[in-house]
Amino acid sequence: MEIYGRMLRALFHFAFWLVYLVQDMLLVFLLNTTRIQQPTPINLLLSLNNCLVLLLPKLLFTYFILYGTLNKLTSKGFQTKGVLYSMLALIVTLLGYRGLACYVVNPLIYGWVRPTSAFFYPLAFPVALMDIGFVSGAAVALKQIRQQLKRNQLEQQLIREKLEAELKYLRNQTNPHFLFNTLNNIYALARKKSDDTADAVMKLSKILRFMLFDTAKPLIAIGDEIQMLEDYIALEKIRYDGRLTISFSKDVKTDKSSISPLLLLPFIENAFKHGASESQGASYIQVDIKLQDDILRFSVKNSKEAKIQNGTNLGMRNVKRQLELLYTEYNMQVRDEACFYHVLLTINLRSYAKNNLSYR
Repeated sequence: MEIYGRMLRALFHFAFWLVYLVQDMLLVFLLNTTRIQQPTPINLLLSLNNCLVLLLPKLLFTYFILYGTLNKLTSKGFQTKGVLYSMLALIVTLLGYRGLACYVVNPLIYGWVRPTSAFFYPLAFPVALMDIGFVSGAAVALKQIRQQLKRNQLEQQLIREKLEAELKYLRNQTNPHFLFNTLNNIYALARKKSDDTADAVMKLSKILRFMLFDTAKPLIAIGDEIQMLEDYIALEKIRYDGRLTISFSKDVKTDKSSISPLLLLPFIENAFKHGASESQGASYIQVDIKLQDDILRFSVKNSKEAKIQNGTNLGMRNVKRQLELLYTEYNMQVRDEACFYHVLLTINLRSYAKNNLSYR
């Protein structure tokens, strides 16, 4: 991979200098046509030789700036050194450029078609400065753009990693939270020596198997998530006598849609914890799931005592944050009234933020 990267960089550098050499040759050729009365092929050859000779100081200066002083120019505490080194290199390059022009290009390449010029003349160094500055400036600009793109990519990667770590943390909190509540329920059954204890343990085993294998995936089929909710409700119902009425309805047009695992469970957990388990008399829980065109509408309503405050527990806080991390299009409405608590969640399942999270 590293060798491939080096080859790619070398190819990019070669392409840059080739493009520059071609455009430089064409500019010199157009200039020569006004000063040298020679056939086009000869003018092109003269222009190419001219540009090849004068390419050497441009190459040396450009790479000295790119790999010698550019970092100093952009680093705190080294700007002065960077400027001094760059100015010194520029002076040396200008002198070398003029030396090659006067003692190589003019006498050896153009000596037979036009008179040579002096080392110093009014436009000599300004023209050389523009010629050198153009190519070195273009190279520096390209490197800065590439580095900025690399920094942006690294920043996005760090953001993704931070969000992934937070999501994993939230999920790791949710699973023990669920297990803690469920074990408390089974403990209560065991204390009463209920015949439903063994059935509750088996149902818990089924749910834990789901958590062990399916929650490691970023997405699962909506049918699997609904089945897990039904298993959890069946497990919870064992604790209650006839004082709890549970209504579970679903209208799912297709089971091919996907959802983040365990996203809906905390809402039902919340309904049991702050509704049925803390109510002295008859209570109810109503769960309604509708899915059409990947738009999920999930409603959970539970009765509660007037003094009970829903929605402030760990599970609900976690699921709200997971929604923010996982989906770009969702809406959650909460009604916390004296006698009931109602959550209505709408999610566009197609808006899963896979570009923001690479969690797999």
